[in-house]
Amino acid sequence: QVQLVESGGGLVQAGASLRLSCAASGGTFSSYVMGWFRQTPGKEREYVAAITWGVGSRYYADSVKGRFTISRDNAKKTVYLQMNSLKPEDTAVYYCAARSSIAVVSTLQEYRYWGQGTQVTVSS
Repeated sequence: QVQLVESGGGLVQAGASLRLSCAASGGTFSSYVMGWFRQTPGKEREYVAAITWGVGSRYYADSVKGRFTISRDNAKKTVYLQMNSLKPEDTAVYYCAARSSIAVVSTLQEYRYWGQGTQVTVSS
């Protein structure tokens, strides 16, 4: 049973940085794609970034490109989302997700496993 546990959210001011972590367990992740999504009340969950666990190829939504960096630590089975230059519009619950395929997609329905989410609030 794959389990994902996010941590690292919090309240910060605009321009600050945060690093989210997603600890993965219960699976062999070398052929997985790991993604980060976010959701605000009343809106659909949206894609933020993804990484292929094996090769480490990285992909980003246009809204975060140049500010966010996704990475993974194979030994710790942990995926990170480094968020710099945060803006109030980045405020959301951030979710880690896993897909048992090497094909990177941004469609949330293609991700089978989800964490519980961690709140990020950016004040202006």
